[in-house]
Amino acid sequence: MGRIMVKGIGGAAFAVALAGTALGSGVTASQAQDSAQGAYSGGVVRIGILNDQSGLYAQFGGAGSVEAARMAVEDIGGKVGGVPVEILSADHQNKPDIASAIARQWYDRDGVDAIMELTTSSVALAVQGLSKEKKKITITTGAASSDLTGKACTPYGYHWAYDTHALAVGTGGALTRSGGKTWFFLTADYAFGTALENDTGAVVKANGGTVVGSVRHPLSNQDFSSFLLQAQGSKAQVIGLANAGLDTSNSIKQAAEYGITDGGQKLAALLFTLSEVHGLGIKAAQGLTLTEGWYWDLNDETRAFGQRFMKRTGRMPNMIQTGTYSAVLSYLKAVKAAGTDETDAVNAKLKELPVDDVFTHNGRVQKTGLMVHDMYLFEIKKPADSKGEWDLYKLVSTIPGQEAYASEAESGCPLVAAK
Repeated sequence: MGRIMVKGIGGAAFAVALAGTALGSGVTASQAQDSAQGAYSGGVVRIGILNDQSGLYAQFGGAGSVEAARMAVEDIGGKVGGVPVEILSADHQNKPDIASAIARQWYDRDGVDAIMELTTSSVALAVQGLSKEKKKITITTGAASSDLTGKACTPYGYHWAYDTHALAVGTGGALTRSGGKTWFFLTADYAFGTALENDTGAVVKANGGTVVGSVRHPLSNQDFSSFLLQAQGSKAQVIGLANAGLDTSNSIKQAAEYGITDGGQKLAALLFTLSEVHGLGIKAAQGLTLTEGWYWDLNDETRAFGQRFMKRTGRMPNMIQTGTYSAVLSYLKAVKAAGTDETDAVNAKLKELPVDDVFTHNGRVQKTGLMVHDMYLFEIKKPADSKGEWDLYKLVSTIPGQEAYASEAESGCPLVAAK
């Protein structure tokens, strides 16, 4: 039997038994185990899911991403190359120093092979930098900054699910082309917010629009009144919310209180996932345009995955959580293809293999580490058009991956910039 080992920092481990692969004839269990352990460090493949599990991004990825990682391990059979796969998880509290300390402990003491999810761009950039030093793989699904595979790219860093460039092309491009020519940004004051504002501003200008101003707010802010009044006073046609999670939800709620949308200005939720839309409620969110990399109601396959996730968590998955499933599954496929968990061998396979799973069937990985795939522009339904609690989106258009993401040449990544 294979076993999935799951534990958190300071928590007890527990195991879920899964059917393993039958041994070949003439090979004893002891011989097979010794052979497998020789190719895999510690006789186990360990993956850490490091994200926000208690703060403003807890519904963004949180425990749902951990559960999605477990689902990926189950779907590959519980082990690779005859050794078990272990999932660890921890809450980084959106603090780069805490995240780096956990990552260092995982690498130095616990033998973790790869770290994934990494909600919050400042956290992702810090852990990706440490992982370069430790020669370990990171696959970011929660953080958004395009710098992760741009100027801050590393040989072992990957970016899955979405980035600020893709969000800008989707939402920023669509709203500007539909008449929203003047923009004011309300921006979270850290790496992610800056990247999202810059990427969206560039798309707005490329489509004939103008950025008339911006204002920065602290992460995990409660009172947006002064920032929203500045945005309202700008007379911009579009107020770009370059924030995420509860910050975006609170911005939208308070904008309604000030009558901003009633006055003719349009809100652009530049990073808003199904989880936050559900939390805000369809009545408050109706009519908003947003860009995501996945939605549970796209086709029969995505609906089946969504229902499976729902049975385990009581919620439908968003693109971060399904992206984490894809990242874990892709990593384990690369480990299997390499026949080892040695970083360079797995790294080569990750860049070589196509990404083909419930998240995307046309994914490919650039030399920069960016996973390029189609993105989707959605409009949030009116309450009268929704057929159920999680029936929230109407598909507006599909954005081909090569249009949504920066090319290797455009990325600014030092790994490819000189070529």
